[in-house]
Amino acid sequence: MKTGNAKLAALGMLLAPMIGLGVGCESKGPAERAGEKIDQNVKDLKDAVDPRGPAEKAGAAVDDAANKVTNP
Repeated sequence: MKTGNAKLAALGMLLAPMIGLGVGCESKGPAERAGEKIDQNVKDLKDAVDPRGPAEKAGAAVDDAANKVTNP
């Protein structure tokens, strides 16, 4: 049981700073929003030229969800 508690404590120490990073974020400015729109348009164009398969689409959905959680 000692090693399990040590691993849990180490994991907590690693994750604690990451949680604190999201607290001090400011709202997105116009340049960042414009950049995100450009990124989305590039993704859409790329999909039109070379359509992705279902696994790639699922992976992209997971990535987008993770980005929304870490960068609200």
